[in-house]
Amino acid sequence: MVDALGNLIRFRLMPGQRGETTGVPVLLEGLNFSALLGDKAYDADWLRDDLRQRGAEVVIPPRAKRLKPADYDHEKYKWRHLIENFFQRLKEFRGIATRFCKTDSSFAAMIYLAAAILRSR
Repeated sequence: MVDALGNLIRFRLMPGQRGETTGVPVLLEGLNFSALLGDKAYDADWLRDDLRQRGAEVVIPPRAKRLKPADYDHEKYKWRHLIENFFQRLKEFRGIATRFCKTDSSFAAMIYLAAAILRSR
């Protein structure tokens, strides 16, 4: 999860075979925000309902096979490139891109270190 400037706020390592939405509740705990931008992978009714209860705007495009497509702000969605930019800059660190670390804790430490370096630039 990144902020409006594309800086890392927090992250959670998930097993590769799990869907992305399973880690969202932990990421949102204790955060105040006015909008959440996400790609189609985050198009879930339970997530949309949770965000609306928090008073946050949902800026997530609907999946193609959704029976009742949800509306979203197309202009705000264009800001999602900041999220993608962060991940691309993070992958510039070879150890992260190829996951050299053997343990989850050392991999998480490398992500925090790389995020700190990126923020200081």
